[in-house]
Amino acid sequence: MTAQEIQQAETLLTTRTGFGFEVRPAQPSDEAALAEFFAHVEKDDLRFRFLSGVSTVGHHLLAMMTDVDHDRTENILAFDTDGKTIIASAMLVADEDRKRAEVAMAIREDFKLKGISWTMLEHITHIAKAKGITTLESIEARDHHEAIEMEREMGFRGFAMPGDATLIVLRADLG
Repeated sequence: MTAQEIQQAETLLTTRTGFGFEVRPAQPSDEAALAEFFAHVEKDDLRFRFLSGVSTVGHHLLAMMTDVDHDRTENILAFDTDGKTIIASAMLVADEDRKRAEVAMAIREDFKLKGISWTMLEHITHIAKAKGITTLESIEARDHHEAIEMEREMGFRGFAMPGDATLIVLRADLG
């Protein structure tokens, strides 16, 4: 899948629970909607997503998530059936040689427990494979048990984070 194909791709996804939603790559015009999305993400989930005590996602971070190159960086947004409300975000950032990438996700509080996280991770994994990425990683806080369990169920293996015992690296071989 080329950067242009990914940038133009709008896809309908359905979770294992039967919940349907549309996904597409982020665009600069999504900044206000993404800010609104993060206003509806639980405080702990913001901490897990940004690995910090961020309480509000400001312009600088929003710009980094919406004005992406669609080559090494991609941010896939999930929309409710109204086509306007962002319900999830899954960001993929690859290293320079595009062989290893990190993924980070967040789900809107009132859309949790519908299988969106699992489906988004499957989708972003498919995009990573299409880009030729052979290793996908997720850095998680050790107390983010739900994400760690889901990633392990999907075949990710856990490794200690060098220099930080509060974090774990979960790694999937896509090769």
